[in-house]
Amino acid sequence: MILPVRTTTGRENVVIESIISKVKSKRIPVKSVFHPEELRGYIFIEGESGDIDAAIKNIPHVRGAISKDVPMKELERFLVPEKSEIKVDINDIVEIIGGPFKGEKAKVTRLDETKKEITVELLEAAIPIPVTISVNTIRIHEKARAE
Repeated sequence: MILPVRTTTGRENVVIESIISKVKSKRIPVKSVFHPEELRGYIFIEGESGDIDAAIKNIPHVRGAISKDVPMKELERFLVPEKSEIKVDINDIVEIIGGPFKGEKAKVTRLDETKKEITVELLEAAIPIPVTISVNTIRIHEKARAE
């Protein structure tokens, strides 16, 4: 069974380290502990209910376990990495496949690889307005020609 455990927001990793330390020292049979970055204030622990309760007892920043088993199928999207990166270059023509500009074609004007964002100018707009969007919301329509 996998149980969600509420924690103080921002302290999830500290809680996980404390739980792992306790599980190892007291040999509590917990199978896994993880924290999806998107779910602030929650961690998930896999094991038997009594073992999970023993693992979180007296751990600072734990606000309590929610005694509802979460199916692995619901957690897979947090565990499976996103599809491979789209390689985008400046001056590529892309089609936006998500968000308010869905279906629009645009020209890439700037890349921010650390944030996985690009800045584009919409091709059909009367005035070119720069729009910053996620790389995951585009599809390459036409690669820029090497000059």
